[in-house]
Amino acid sequence: MRIAMIGTGYVGLVSGACFSEFGVDVVCVDKDQSKIEKIQKGIMPIFEPGLEDLVAKNVSAGRLSFTTDLPSAVKSADAVFIAVGTPSRRGDGHADLSYVYDAAEEIAAAMEGHTVIVTKSTVPVGTGREVEEIIARVRPDSDCDVVSNPEFLREGSAIEDFMRPDRVVIGTKSDRAQNVMRLLYRPLHLIETPILFTSRQTAEMIKYAANTFLATKITFINEISDLCEVLDADVQEVAKGIGLDGRIGGKFLHAGPGYGGSCFPKDTLALVRTAEQAGSPLRIVETVVDVNNKRKLQMAERVIKACGGSVEGKKICILGVTFKPNTDDMRDSPSIDIIAGLQKSGALIQAYDPEGMEEAKHMMNDVNWCDGAYDAIEGADAVVIITEWNEFRGLDMGRVKSLMKSPVLVDLRNIYNPDDMISTGIYYTCIGRAQ
Repeated sequence: MRIAMIGTGYVGLVSGACFSEFGVDVVCVDKDQSKIEKIQKGIMPIFEPGLEDLVAKNVSAGRLSFTTDLPSAVKSADAVFIAVGTPSRRGDGHADLSYVYDAAEEIAAAMEGHTVIVTKSTVPVGTGREVEEIIARVRPDSDCDVVSNPEFLREGSAIEDFMRPDRVVIGTKSDRAQNVMRLLYRPLHLIETPILFTSRQTAEMIKYAANTFLATKITFINEISDLCEVLDADVQEVAKGIGLDGRIGGKFLHAGPGYGGSCFPKDTLALVRTAEQAGSPLRIVETVVDVNNKRKLQMAERVIKACGGSVEGKKICILGVTFKPNTDDMRDSPSIDIIAGLQKSGALIQAYDPEGMEEAKHMMNDVNWCDGAYDAIEGADAVVIITEWNEFRGLDMGRVKSLMKSPVLVDLRNIYNPDDMISTGIYYTCIGRAQ
């Protein structure tokens, strides 16, 4: 089989590389010539563990290629995947579908014979129908099926998620399209991965419902952590106690500074707007969005409180700026609001992140970017852990204390044990635990 993947962002590049690993011939398409040239040289536009090697392996095997020539890629494809961005639209929070619609028009003009057009991008319910209408307008004679196939990839473990997913969701009622999609995902069927066929609208809703539920779960444990602090309970133990209930599960029950990244912030907001437009508001999700936005701002206040009520003129070390470890993604990272809040209160920021600093430099001003954790810690009045990179989990606390101007550690990811920190001589504060 041969497919074209339109878009070489996070979803498109990872999905294209993984499909080629399945033995499928994949052509990834992007309008950005410089981006394609870099990928062809083995320079990945994103940091994702294992991706560089996977791309190189399949390029060498002749199964994976990259181009800016969409028509040539589409003409010979059995299936064409739309994997372009759907960012929040400025002003109203709806998903910006302009890239999806543009891709649909170009695909319609280029395709030959029966083609399965698959929406991989995260799109609101009903987008598949609109894509179908665009294709019918551009090519009234077209022979195609429009399918929804949402992705459920976690940044930092995307390849494993693709190769061994919890499920595959495919939205189509067409027998021809189902047969094509079964062939593409046959390697997963062989390892007994559940493959769920639904209507297009249902598949589109599943994606939003899944991300929104996970965002709600994160926000729930964050609010519970605040209550734990007031009532002298331990949120870590609470999370374990409720997570052992099979109806709840332990994943996404880690208290922290709030969710960020490329999916949860925009998808929760987009679903809220869709629900409002449909006249069926989602009050729980509205609250989740509001609570999460406020939480990021509140984290700066926690740091200020730990520093005695003022950070004016103080050097604050930030360890980790990406929204999670094992990625260079800065989109809607809590660090953006936290650093801005500290700077507004007069703090001087020195920071380090293993992968995210180059991207962060485009989003933050007046930050002293350092070469390593200890370099960032030197001379600081306080250290703030925002992202739980593994290299921050085993810091030499003796060295940390000796490098700091004043020994204050604010752990927003609960990666250290408060009891262990007592003997270090460092004032330690964390999230939702007795201190």
